[in-house]
Amino acid sequence: MMTGLKPRAVICLSGGMDSAVCAALAARECEVYALHFSYGQRTEARELKSARGVAEAVGAKQFLHLEIDLFRRIGGSALTDETIAVPAAVEEGIGASVPVTYVPFRNAHFLSAAVSWAEVVGARKIYIGAVEQDSSGYPDCRPAYYEAFQELIRRGTKEGDIEVATPLIHMRKREIVALGLELGAPFNLTWSCYSEQGRACGVCESCVLRLRAFAEAGTVDPVPYAA
Repeated sequence: MMTGLKPRAVICLSGGMDSAVCAALAARECEVYALHFSYGQRTEARELKSARGVAEAVGAKQFLHLEIDLFRRIGGSALTDETIAVPAAVEEGIGASVPVTYVPFRNAHFLSAAVSWAEVVGARKIYIGAVEQDSSGYPDCRPAYYEAFQELIRRGTKEGDIEVATPLIHMRKREIVALGLELGAPFNLTWSCYSEQGRACGVCESCVLRLRAFAEAGTVDPVPYAA
């Protein structure tokens, strides 16, 4: 569906670095409908604040906040189960195996809701900031995962023409930072830490990957970190 000169797109907006760059990309060409999930993650409140801020910064037409309880109740992830500690990153081991911060099959639930909303608002594209390179090795961030989901959309929606866009999936983290700077992505509003909500811990895998990306891009991460 077109509004003025721009088509509509739904963006899965976590409030993190990658999703903010993805949102800035989407906003160049589309009228953005931002979708954020609270699913019992440790930094739920902080991520919601970041997602709202990013949505406003990129001029999102609407912001839909969905709360889902299934991941907290199922458990099995350090992000949603308080009995599983968020480990400090061992930098040379990042991505070598699926870590305990993996939330089982999470992105399928996010995409399903995004497709439902896209059908309602008349969007023909869904953006998600999945990244395979320089990442923790989550299986739901691989290109084959989204290719398979695309076929599900084709067969299981009314028109079958909604496209899942993963523009960052093959990029290195330093390249994502550079692209975000070029686009004016609001990095200062984003949050990536797995465990803390006041100052980022700086030692979890997400913090380590983020800090390394900013350093390799030759710039300073604007979010506050613990000493």
